[in-house]
Parts: sequence; C-alpha cells; structure tokens
Amino acid sequence: MGYEESWRQSVDDPEAFWGEQARLIDWQTPPQKILDQSNPPFRRWFVGGMTNLCHNAVDRHLAARGDQLAIIAVSTETNTTREISYAELHREVNAFAAVLVELGVAKGDRVVIYLPNIAEAVFAMLACARVGAIHSVVFGGFAAHNLALRIDDAEPKLLICADAGMRGGKVIPYKPLVDAALREAAAPPPHVLVVNRGLDKGMAFVEGRDVDYATRRAVHRDTVVPVTWLESNEPSYLLYTSGTTGKPKGVQRDVGGYAVALALSMTTIFDLQPGQAILCTSDVGWAVGHSYNVYGPLLGGCTAILYEGMPTNPDPGIWWKLCEQYGVRTMFSSPTGIRILKKQDDAWLKRYDLSALKWIFLAGEPLDQPTYDWLSGGTGKTVIDNYWQTETGWPALSLMPGLDLKPVKPGSPGFPTFGYRMRVIDDATGEDKPAGEKGVLVIEPPLPPGCLTTIWRDDERYTRSYFGHFKELLYSSLDWAVRDADGYTFILGRTDDVINVAGHRLGTREIEESVATLGAVAEVAVVGVADDLKGQLPAVFATLKQGVTDNHDDVAKAMERRVVELLGALARPGCIYVVGALPKTRSGKLLRRSLQALLQGTDPGDLSTLDDPNALEEIRKAIVRGPDCGHRLG
Repeated sequence: MGYEESWRQSVDDPEAFWGEQARLIDWQTPPQKILDQSNPPFRRWFVGGMTNLCHNAVDRHLAARGDQLAIIAVSTETNTTREISYAELHREVNAFAAVLVELGVAKGDRVVIYLPNIAEAVFAMLACARVGAIHSVVFGGFAAHNLALRIDDAEPKLLICADAGMRGGKVIPYKPLVDAALREAAAPPPHVLVVNRGLDKGMAFVEGRDVDYATRRAVHRDTVVPVTWLESNEPSYLLYTSGTTGKPKGVQRDVGGYAVALALSMTTIFDLQPGQAILCTSDVGWAVGHSYNVYGPLLGGCTAILYEGMPTNPDPGIWWKLCEQYGVRTMFSSPTGIRILKKQDDAWLKRYDLSALKWIFLAGEPLDQPTYDWLSGGTGKTVIDNYWQTETGWPALSLMPGLDLKPVKPGSPGFPTFGYRMRVIDDATGEDKPAGEKGVLVIEPPLPPGCLTTIWRDDERYTRSYFGHFKELLYSSLDWAVRDADGYTFILGRTDDVINVAGHRLGTREIEESVATLGAVAEVAVVGVADDLKGQLPAVFATLKQGVTDNHDDVAKAMERRVVELLGALARPGCIYVVGALPKTRSGKLLRRSLQALLQGTDPGDLSTLDDPNALEEIRKAIVRGPDCGHRLG
C-alpha cells in the first residue's frame, strides 16, 4: 500500500493496522487487546502484552548481528571514539543493570540520568529498561535548580551523573551542580552513581552516598541480569518539558506502544534497514535523542552514531566526515545546527564523499527557506522537514521516503504520519479552517502508539493541558498551522507562552520567576522574539522596586546571571530592558503579545483595554534606545 491507503487504515481501523505493526517487536506474552479507549482522552495500546525495550533493542539482535556495530560514540571534545557491537552493548548494559540492582533499583523505581552524550548514557537508559526502572534523563546543560525540580517530581531511587561534560574545549563540571541540586531537593536519592571521565580533577565525593561506576562495573562486568517483562502500558520513562507554568511537566511514555511506533518509523519514515547507519546530532537529554539516538536505531537493528561536540569543531566538516567514515544513510539534525554550518565556508559541504547519504531530516523548529536551499543545494540530498513534540515521541507530520515519498515543499513537514488524524481549527469556535487559513493544529483521539500516556502523577493536568482547550475532546498541539490546497501542513509558531530556542522549549513563566527572585525587581515580562540563528530568544522587560537606584546595566546583568544560574545557559536572555512601566490591561493582565509585536516592529493589536497608554510609549523608547544587557533583536 502507498501512503494514503496505509494512513487511512491507521486512523479508520487502528486495531487492524496496529495489530499488524505489533509484529515488528518481540512479545513475551502477545497483546490481548490492541486498543482500549474506554476512558478518553486516555487510551491503552497492546493491552496485556508483555515486552521489554532493552530486550527488543539489544538481546533479540545478538544471534543475527552480534558483531555488527550498534553504537559509535564519537567525542571531538575528548578526541575519543568508541565502536560498540551489539554483543559488547549487551555486556555493558548487563553490567550497568547489575550495578543498578546492587544499589537497590527495582521495577517501577525512578532513576535520574544527568550525563552528556556519551556511551554510558545509552548503557544507563537501557539498563533501566532492562530491570523495569523508569529513567528520567535531564539535559546536562540544565542548572542545579532545574535539576532539583525534576528530582522532587520524580522522587528517584538513584541519580547517575558524570564528573563533567565538555563544550568547545571547556570543561563543564556536573558533579557540583548535582551536589547543589541535592541540597535544594526535598526528595534526594540515597545514592549518586558517578561516571568519572577524569575531566574534573577536583571532584568531591560524598562518603556513603556517592558510588564510583567504574569500580562497580569491574565487579559486575560478566554478570547477566534477566530481563524484567513489563505490561505494554507500564511507564518506560519520564521526560520533562516546559509548560506555561513554572513547574515542568513529566511526560510519561509507555513500553509497548513506544517500541512499535519507533520500529515502524525507522523503516517507513527514516528509510533505514538493519545494518544501516544513522547520525542523529541531538543530545540524549531531548526527545529526539531518546527516540533516534538510542531506542529507534537499536530497535531497528541499525548503527547509531552518538556525537559529543560542536558542529564546527575541529572544523565545520565534522558531521560530513562522520557520514563518509561510517556510510551514514540517514542524518537527523535541526535547523539551528544547519544555520551554524551555513555561516561557514560552503566548501565543507563538498569535501567528503556523501554517496551513501540519502536523506537529511530536520526537526525541532520551523525550517526556513534559505536554510533549506543552502543545505539541499550544497549537498544535493533530499532534505525532509518533520514535526513532532516531546509529547508525541516520534514524527507526527513528515514525508515517508521509506514507504512513498511525496514531493518536498520547503517550509512544510508534509502529511500526518500513522495514527495521527489532524485538523486545523479556529481557536475560538473550534470549526475547521479552510485551506490557506491559519488555525490551531489539533489531533483527534485516540493518540497513536508512541505518544505520551499522561503527565507523571498528574492525570488532571494531562487532561487540562492537552485536551481542555475546546468543547470537543481534541489534543491541542498549541501550535498555529495552515494547510494548503494539496494537504501539506505548515507550522507557524506557538499559541501559548512557550518559546522555541534552537529547537528546545522554554516556558516564559520559568524565566520570569527566575528574574523575579532578584530583590530589586518589581515586575517582569518575558516574550520570545525572532533570532536569525536560534529561531527565537527570550526578551526580558522588567521594572524595579521603588527606591532602587542601581545602575540599569548592572541590574540587567544581574538578571542575566540569575537566569543562567537557575535555568542554565539555554535560557540566557537575548536582551533585557529595564523600564519604568509595563503595559497592562485595566484588569492587570500583562500585554505580552504587544511587547513582542513592538520588538518585532509589527502591529501591537487592540490596545483599547490598556490601563496606562504611557507604558507602551515607555517600551517603544526603550527599544529605540537599545537593551540594558544583550543585543538588539527583531
């Protein structure tokens, strides 16, 4: 069947379609029921089926491809490369699982993983899956406060960290951040397992709490830990994502549905067969890293290249060099990563033999035409945009070259993938928008396999956040979209107060709360504004308390430091303005949309409810004057 027939069956007869796809993975006990949607908006896939992600990613491949490379971990920061076969991966994961068991980790326990893009991150994730523990990977760039929030929500039995990461040749100590987070956390784990890379010579160990991984691995290097079989709908992992409140949402994923969806996506979307290689430039701390650095490629019997380093170090050809060296068939990156390369000499695109490379996928943020043209023209490869969210776990909109490649339309990720019945509707009435008109992108339930099942320990927030926006029970993507006459969908940006910085979601409320912890600050509003490289950056507008006479530049720099301290460098504001007043309605609501419009030189909209017209003029003058910290944007 072609795309249309396959997709139609997936939404009109999901039980027959997904029942067939369930054969893509091993089940210890076959599913008794393919779909249970008796309690919408919740749904359960492959009910009663017993399976395990680690078994499907590692063990089942040993007989046919034990000597084949499973993971190639390349670090241009430490100038090391580890080539790990499926058989070696099996030994490493079992040793890691034995260490987890020794430290008391059992089925259902949570394990927080705070590691850079190194092989041990993959071992740790798969070891958790093997013993039935629920892992929660936290991006290594997050600050101690951010880590503490996630610890308190997950209440882990164990935290796994490295002594340090590296970026651009600079050592970034992780252990001090972990120590600070555990001092702040209300629910610190009893043990910290430390992967010591020898980068932080002054790393301090806490006696009785901290455990050296290398020492325990040596003890368990030949141990085999039996697989813990899980019912398909039990949680596999948590991945925290920003929302419109200051509290991150713990996106909860299942086991069976996730495995089946990823296995299907590897062949139909990414056009990869067992033995072929994929280079995914994401970090394991993000959703793309989970799905296409680790689980997807290994479920598909492929070779996954894990890269630690900058796209320009040692030179702007490093990604293309890896493609040549390992015969990469499919590459997966982000528009921001490609825009960084676009600033370099075009000759790097021609230096390496890319004859094995067939597809370049980009996701995480809208793909602009100049970036598409540069990459497509410079490499001669087919560039495929695709759209998904942390919540979906795999592409929701994409072209499918492994099944039926439709023509590429630059700027559009294409068509709904399997199981996604999508609409573009009016945000006020809920009515479907005609072709060419902007609306909110929504998904009709049931959500397909692979999507989140709920928010960790908060079913009510799951229902409210995703299904509480319209009279009809619909999953709101919270993204504006438009569909053209040919059915291609184009994503236009967020409908809520979440901004997309280099493909990573940041809640403006989190940044506002960080700035507000400074004693000098009275009020603060944060909006996202366009940036040529990263897509969007946070812009901060703040007023000071009466009587504060500090230099505005000094206060603005203190705000910047506080944001980085509490949220990490990813959240660093692009510009900070200290102003005399913020525009508000007579009911006290901050007009963030108007601030954003003024920064970008567009119409600030209806100002009839403005409480103080002088406040808007104050903002205009500040923008003309320039920021007190950062650089001009927009």
